[in-house]
Amino acid sequence: MTGSRDCLPQLRDRIFLTDGGIETTLIFHEGLELPYFAAFHLLRDEKGTEALRNYYARHAAIARDNGTGFILESATWRANADWGDKLGYTPAELDEANRKAVALLHDLKVTFETDRSPMVISGCVGPRGDGYDPGTIMGVGEAEAYHARQISVFAQAEVDLVTAITMTNTSEAIGVTRAAQALGLPVVISFTVETDGGLPSGEGLGQAIETVDRATDGGPAYFMINCAHPTHFERELTPGKAWVDRIGGLRANASKRSHAELDEATELDEGDPIELGAQYRDLRRRFRHINVLGGCCGTDHRHIEQICLRCLEV
Repeated sequence: MTGSRDCLPQLRDRIFLTDGGIETTLIFHEGLELPYFAAFHLLRDEKGTEALRNYYARHAAIARDNGTGFILESATWRANADWGDKLGYTPAELDEANRKAVALLHDLKVTFETDRSPMVISGCVGPRGDGYDPGTIMGVGEAEAYHARQISVFAQAEVDLVTAITMTNTSEAIGVTRAAQALGLPVVISFTVETDGGLPSGEGLGQAIETVDRATDGGPAYFMINCAHPTHFERELTPGKAWVDRIGGLRANASKRSHAELDEATELDEGDPIELGAQYRDLRRRFRHINVLGGCCGTDHRHIEQICLRCLEV
């Protein structure tokens, strides 16, 4: 068992960076093929594994060089049963892919962690369906059972926590939380929102956070927002509201486009790294408890570096 599981260091008041948009970086900048946006598929061979290693190294070095913490998030957003089946993985092969993804992060932690830059390993859980469309929403019990196997593999691989990224609805988020709780793992829930600040399911962001907290006894260590530009959600964040205080991290898109527009785009919208860094800085000034900072679609190490530098000004 790793040392951070019982006392996550990112719960203290210091900046923890994480990586950017892993899939868009690997596809558009590295020229790699990721069927179904499945970054874990690269772990099949050493060339793909090395591409992942280099990707993480670029980001971890920013944290190390600037004295911030860093969360190593596994490349397993698509490594659940439905997506694995589409890619031809047996359940045992999928388990092994999840283990390999975490083992890679343990190696990187040894290489990059310093006293000034603590590093935390997170097992990434993605939605059963599409990250932009909730589709058929599972019941809470079904969601817990569905995600339990992947989370169990993460527990055995000695992650520090589980992070469910791009959650589109509260039922699935509750199921993930309960599956992690059953194994004694800290869990973080990251919701995505549309341009109006609401979840793809139609639930409000505040409503969603409150619903998950009620159903799980305040189970998540904190909540995050990802796969949306700051202009899509910043107006929803009112200082002093209890649910806003539960938000501990951001992984914003570089692009201001809607999910529907991004889905149809054939070219990468990288936005403006300097502008995005300034927007993070402004949000951090208003909400000092938001200290886990990374990116999502369209962002890469340039955006993370700007976010780091601007937020260290606060």
